Amino acid sequence: MKKVDVLLGLQWGDEGKGKIVDVLTPKYDIIGRFQGGPNAGHTLEFNGVKHVLHTIPSGIFRENTINIVGNGVVIDPVTFKKEIDALVKMGVDVKTKLILSKRAHLILPTHRLLDAASEASKGTEKIGSTLKGIGPTYMDKTGRNGLRIGDIDSPNFKDKYNALVEKHKQILSFYHYSYNLNELETPWFEGIELLKTLQRVESEHYINNALKNNKAILAEGAQGSLLDIDFGSYPFVTSSSTICAGACTGLGIAPNKIGNVIGIFKAYCTRVGSGPFPTELHDETGEQIRKTGNEFGSTTGRSRRTGWLDLPALKYAIMINGVTELMMMKADVLSGFKTIKVCTHYNYNGKKIDYLPYDYSPELLTTVYTDLKGWNKDLTGLDNLEQMPEELKEYIQFIEQETGVPISIVSVGPDRTQTLIRKKSLVKQ
Repeated sequence: MKKVDVLLGLQWGDEGKGKIVDVLTPKYDIIGRFQGGPNAGHTLEFNGVKHVLHTIPSGIFRENTINIVGNGVVIDPVTFKKEIDALVKMGVDVKTKLILSKRAHLILPTHRLLDAASEASKGTEKIGSTLKGIGPTYMDKTGRNGLRIGDIDSPNFKDKYNALVEKHKQILSFYHYSYNLNELETPWFEGIELLKTLQRVESEHYINNALKNNKAILAEGAQGSLLDIDFGSYPFVTSSSTICAGACTGLGIAPNKIGNVIGIFKAYCTRVGSGPFPTELHDETGEQIRKTGNEFGSTTGRSRRTGWLDLPALKYAIMINGVTELMMMKADVLSGFKTIKVCTHYNYNGKKIDYLPYDYSPELLTTVYTDLKGWNKDLTGLDNLEQMPEELKEYIQFIEQETGVPISIVSVGPDRTQTLIRKKSLVKQ
């Protein structure tokens, strides 16, 4: 029996997972998204056109691939409808290629209001929420109050909806937050009607039956490992399990059904929103990386914070995920720097360590860097590994030696063609 390969981000999100899923999809029969909601933004580029997905798996553009939105995902019908409408305009056969788990939870308009009211009340202590209603939806899920995709067929769905909205209104009254619910509900219920036209299944059975029938499956993560609700930089995290274990709970896969674990990371680091960021650059170098890398959120448009590669954080993410191979993104962005710094250790409370500690606030932790030679060559037109500058080869080898994990793919641009296969990937051939 085949196993499910898992692809996930190893930093604070925005690593380029969407592109790699798109590149790898021809090797797979099914792509399954296992956590997160429309706060994720997977950007894919091919044939000179950029495409941004928020909830739908990144394999949707490939022929003969089924895309599953798993039970661990939370779905906003409004955003989802916009995604579907855009895909249909492009001629994508969504209705035959997309399947929704009946167990996936729905984001209500009042979830978004609660998110905004809660964040506004925090003042300077904001966690940097995307205000998409993700956190409140997962709160209702764990509080056993939520509405699920399977509920939309219930004859008393509207009653369930109204009961939850009334609860939310009571909470909103404590925030003294003003809102107009009516204008939010109209597009929401239009989205619900669209959801009724799509395939809705008990996806855990669908996936496990597919495995029995020798189908190749890739589980696609959203956000990044350092935003995991348990193992991320809490409380500046997302509300779901972004690590490999989340694929088990978010798709209904047993741990012994997990195959290869593919870790995606940038050649540098970025972070959106608040929270600790040990290698953050507040200078011209950081700004240059931001501009060259177009480091602005594909979902929110927010400017991303930038910094050098953080190896202790990367090794931590590799450890908790059981990563079997690495894929490095945006190597082209670092072209032109005379020196490239890599954080190899931290000074933490006067002690030198090479791991990510429980509390890594700036007053407790400082970074220790190793300097490597930069490369002054445009990488975006490279066709093969022989054209790769020696300095880049040394940079890659240094990371492999430090992490103990092979780097199989190096991305040198946003297009699916700008992808160098460095070593034979462990994923399905």
